[in-house]
Amino acid sequence: MTDRAFDLAALTRAASETFTVRRVFGETYEHDGVLVVPVARAAGTVGGGGGGGTSSDPAQGSGDGGGGGWATHVRPLGVFVVDRDGARWSPAVDVDRAIRGGQVLAAVVGTAWALAWAVRRRR
Repeated sequence: MTDRAFDLAALTRAASETFTVRRVFGETYEHDGVLVVPVARAAGTVGGGGGGGTSSDPAQGSGDGGGGGWATHVRPLGVFVVDRDGARWSPAVDVDRAIRGGQVLAAVVGTAWALAWAVRRRR
């Protein structure tokens, strides 16, 4: 039987290479004497586990196993713009998030209005 031990340290090293400064600050670039530095928020997690076992029945043998993985979530925040006048922050606008917020607000207001109308009608 081949040795297939799960190496959690290797998984953690691979994940930590993913969580680099490039995930937070993108590649800077210059255009017409203006330096642009993209900025994002990065969050992530790593998990893994393993186990082994043996059976009291020699015919069944023994086994081991393991697994793991990581997840990363990156959200753009904006850019730093550096020119001859200095540095300034230019935030990114998340249009999808704004639309979702408006939809949630409309649903809450609509539900409150319908509930108030139903209560008033019962009187």
